[in-house]
Amino acid sequence: MKITPVKAFNDNYIWMIQEGNQVVCVDPGDPTPVLEFIVAQRLMIAQTWITHPHHDHTGGAGAIRRTFMESPVYGAEDIPDATHTGGAGTQIPFGGGLATVWETPGHTAHHLSYLFEHSDGLHVFCGDTLFSAGCGRVFTGTIEQLFDSFSRFNQLPETTLFYPAHEYTAANLRFAAHIEPDNPDIQTALAATEYRTPTLPVTLAHERRVNPFLRVGLQHVWTRVENLCGRKLNSESEVFAELRELKNNWQPPE
Repeated sequence: MKITPVKAFNDNYIWMIQEGNQVVCVDPGDPTPVLEFIVAQRLMIAQTWITHPHHDHTGGAGAIRRTFMESPVYGAEDIPDATHTGGAGTQIPFGGGLATVWETPGHTAHHLSYLFEHSDGLHVFCGDTLFSAGCGRVFTGTIEQLFDSFSRFNQLPETTLFYPAHEYTAANLRFAAHIEPDNPDIQTALAATEYRTPTLPVTLAHERRVNPFLRVGLQHVWTRVENLCGRKLNSESEVFAELRELKNNWQPPE
């Protein structure tokens, strides 16, 4: 199996999961780079998986469906181009592996993630729920849902690989360093972004060291967030919510 990021727009990744000459296309926001990749590599799209309805994740689904007419498009009920709709627990075989659908709302109300189990490990295509060192903004979901989605992710094996849909790592790490200025793992990861892109995928073990949204239970992170927001917080979910507000309003230093 081979997993390749195809770049789209300014910072999107369309993930291509390949076995033999068959591929799964994840979140095709733009059909052009997908079809160019397919032609250049002499591949066929076997399936399309969509995490949520934002146009930069769905814009190419219709063109791909028309080009590969027998290729199913999986997504939630709010995906117009989906030929197969399903929520939590839906299982999708591909090649030598099996994807299980999780509902991971927060960024949007019906956001899905695809947990693809293969002989080489667990691969999570998480759309805009989790980013390296960060999380998605809340649009049609709720911050409580996003916290719950993160809590579920954090229960997976530490070797789990996450495949977010955007290259936001450097900016997220700069904010993470604002929250934890003495965290050497954040500084090391930030330095690596200067010479290594894509920065993805990332392991859960890595994210537990650098992602402040997975570290809200640590006392020094909790205290730092309280100091920055100016009030006492009573639960990890409150720390998570305030941390997201801080990220929304944060401006990096010049």
